[in-house]
Amino acid sequence: MTTLQTQRLILRPIELSDLEDIYEYSSGPNVGPNAGWKPHETREESLDIMKEIFMEKEGVWGIVLRESGKMIGSVGLIDDHKRQYDGVKMIGYALGEEYWGLGIMSEAVKEVIRFGFEELKLEAISAYCFPFNDRSKAIIRKFGFEYEGILKLAEKRYDGKVLDNECYILMSPIL
Repeated sequence: MTTLQTQRLILRPIELSDLEDIYEYSSGPNVGPNAGWKPHETREESLDIMKEIFMEKEGVWGIVLRESGKMIGSVGLIDDHKRQYDGVKMIGYALGEEYWGLGIMSEAVKEVIRFGFEELKLEAISAYCFPFNDRSKAIIRKFGFEYEGILKLAEKRYDGKVLDNECYILMSPIL
């Protein structure tokens, strides 16, 4: 699996030894609900999710601070289940709340977009967020994603609430 690096970050595959860091950022009250998942209540819950979603998955990275070695979030380029074409991958991300507003996610997303277009030769990268997720929309807009519209009643969240998705696409500058 590929490891990516930026000035402040190492984006690397997630391992069992990351459990404590993942539980720490995933148990906060404001990280998960913006992305559609409930805050983790136990380390066992974090471990189950790590095994199901993160571990041994190509295109999923933990965001690690180069200076401390601490994992503070995740970012991924995964199959877009709303599109039936493998030339497009969907970007998704989560970051511990204490690291919001420091430019960390922008740094990680920039490198993942570069990797997607230059290394994977993707034709486009999609992004989706809930209409109320202003922080995610700021990242999406910063990198020039084009607004495609709203997919109504797109996703049932952990609490049973059915939410719309704002849909965005970034076309490859290489093609």
